[in-house]
Amino acid sequence: MNTPHPPDPRDRPARLSVGVVGAGRVGPVLAASLQLAGHRPVAVSGVSETSVRRAAQLLPDVPLVSPAEVLARADLVLLTVPDDALPGLVEGLAETGAVRPGQLIAHTSGRYGAKVLDPALRAGALPLALHPAMTFTGTAVDVQRLAGCSFGVTAPDELRMAAEALVIEMGGEPEWIAEESRPLYHAALALGANHLVTLVAQAMELLREAGVAAPDRMLGPLLGAALDNALRSGDAALTGPVARGDAGTVAAHVTELRAHAPGMVAGYLAMARATADRALAHGTLKPELAEDLLGVLGGDPEGPAT
Repeated sequence: MNTPHPPDPRDRPARLSVGVVGAGRVGPVLAASLQLAGHRPVAVSGVSETSVRRAAQLLPDVPLVSPAEVLARADLVLLTVPDDALPGLVEGLAETGAVRPGQLIAHTSGRYGAKVLDPALRAGALPLALHPAMTFTGTAVDVQRLAGCSFGVTAPDELRMAAEALVIEMGGEPEWIAEESRPLYHAALALGANHLVTLVAQAMELLREAGVAAPDRMLGPLLGAALDNALRSGDAALTGPVARGDAGTVAAHVTELRAHAPGMVAGYLAMARATADRALAHGTLKPELAEDLLGVLGGDPEGPAT
């Protein structure tokens, strides 16, 4: 944006000085992406050695200062701290007078909407909730991954254009989430992304136990196809022994898991039950095959297979 007279940030943000409170995996990446859009990172706060190192790599020459000093220097402040720490941080900054009227305060929590920023709002700040629906490594590769990334956006109506403009400048796509829907929205993302990592890691561990030298290479095409099919077709993409009602195969799986990875049995049974329920509802699993299957899945995770 080359506007000689910056517009009101309630309408569309002009070039802004950007500060980051919490140099975890997310904040420095978002600040770096805003820098590419012409904004100017001016301050970052971080405590751990990892945070300091990450900030130095992604935001070189940007000074590391206290959270209060970040707010003193920045027009746009990104609060990128863990969810449980966010309410107390906002209250503390507001109570100490660190928040300036007209300052854009944005958090990146998926759980919370704009209401958690009410203490800052009462101090005159402009509150935004901008949650990138992306898993972060805290490295430069994340800046590239933001291209096309959806952001869950919640803000007062008068700030909607400003919030959406910032997301677009980071390469993302804004998706408006109602304040009351934020916890459900975040639960959906955690279910899909966080648990996926656990499932993939467990699958690789079992393949190594089975003698597969490169489990990542084996799983890559399979999981990529499964994800693509699921996104395209939903429950119609269900396949495998549970969806087919192969109770004997599932029982054999449970037996092997109890012998080689007993800690995974409960998770396998829980996911298989959920899969069976969806397959039954969709018509993939025939009711006449479901009884024996559900008998296997109803066994004690720590006891013998039924």
